[in-house]
Amino acid sequence: MDAQEFADVVSAVRAFVREQVIPREDKIEESDSIPESIRQGAREMGLFGYALPEEYGGLGLSLSEEVRLVFEVGYASPAFRSMFGTSNGIAGQVLVKSGSPEQRASWLPRLASGEVVGAFALTEAEAGSDPSTLTTVARRDGDHYVIDGAKRFITNAPEADVFMVFARTGGPGSRGISTFLVPGGAPGLKVGTPDAKMGQRGAHTAEVFFDGVRVPASAMVGDEGTGFRTAMASLAQGRVSISAVCVGLAQRIVDETVAYARERTQGGHAIGEYQLIQGLIADSQAELYAGRAMVMEAARAFDAGEDTKLGPSCTKYFCSEMVGRVADRAVQVFGGMGYMHGVPVERFYRDARLFRIYEGTSQIQQVVIARHLLR
Repeated sequence: MDAQEFADVVSAVRAFVREQVIPREDKIEESDSIPESIRQGAREMGLFGYALPEEYGGLGLSLSEEVRLVFEVGYASPAFRSMFGTSNGIAGQVLVKSGSPEQRASWLPRLASGEVVGAFALTEAEAGSDPSTLTTVARRDGDHYVIDGAKRFITNAPEADVFMVFARTGGPGSRGISTFLVPGGAPGLKVGTPDAKMGQRGAHTAEVFFDGVRVPASAMVGDEGTGFRTAMASLAQGRVSISAVCVGLAQRIVDETVAYARERTQGGHAIGEYQLIQGLIADSQAELYAGRAMVMEAARAFDAGEDTKLGPSCTKYFCSEMVGRVADRAVQVFGGMGYMHGVPVERFYRDARLFRIYEGTSQIQQVVIARHLLR
C-alpha cells in the first residue's frame, strides 16, 4: 500500500472512530454488544483484514503500518478493536504463518471480509502463563483426529466461526503440541456462557469444550509438534499490536483528562491551573510519548527481522502498565466524578486492567525479557 493510500485509510478510520464508535460507547457498555452498524462499517473499511495478505482480500499492512492504524482504533472502547483483533492477529496469523495453501484459500478471504470470525484457543484452566503444559488432547484415529479437552478465557468464542485449537498430539512439553483448524459448528464443540468481566464490555470471552470433536487430518495447521512454536510466533506479533491499543487508549484518556482540567473549576480557577494537577497530566503525557516511541521502534525492528521477541515483550510490558497508570491518574484528576459510572475515565480504568493480563502477563514479559538477556 502506497503512503497516500495508507494515509487515507488512517484518516477514514480516525473519522469513523470519532463519529460512529465513540458516540455509541455508552450503548456498548450497557448492552455488552457492538451495534451491527459499527460491525458493518468496520467490514466496509477492511478492518477485519488489515493485517492479512492482500492476495486473500486483506489490506496487507506491515506491522509498522498496522500499529499506526491501531493507534486510531485504540482511541475508542477496547471492545471495538476486539471485534476484529483476533481475526487479524493471533488467530489469523496462525494461518498466515503456518497454514497450508488450501487452508489459507478457504479461510483467510472470509476472515478478511468479516464474513467469519476467528478465535485462538490456547489458554486452559491450568495452562495459562505456561501453555506448554496444556492437557487438551488430539488422538489420531485413521484419517482423522479426535479432540478432547477444554479451553478458558477464549476471546470471541461466542461469535467464532473457526477456532485455532492447540492440542497435545505427542509427549509432554512444548514439542508435543499441534495446531488444528476447527469449525465453530463441529459436533462435540460447545461454547460456554460468556464471562462476566470487570471491564471491556462488548468484547466477549468464554470457555470452549471439546468432547470427541472429530476433524480430518488435513485440519492440522503446520507440521505435527509445531503448535507451540506457531502460538508463540503469533503472540509475539500480537504483543506489539496490543501495545498500540494501549497507546491509543492512553491518548484518549489524556485527552479526556486535559479537557476536564480546563473546564472544571475549584476556588474560582480551572483545576488545570494548579501545579499538582499539571504534574499528573505531565506524567501521563510523558509516559504516553515513551510508549508510542517504543511501539514504533518495536514494529520497525519486527518488520526488519532484527527483533521478534525482546522488543515485543518490552513494549507489551511497558505499554500495558503505562495505560493503567494513565487511567489511574485520570480518575485522580476527575476526583469524585472519576469514580462515577457513566464517566468515560471510570470505564477506561476498568478496561485498562486487562491489558496487563492477556496475551502474556506482565510477569511473563519480565521473565521473557530477563531470560533473553541472561542466556
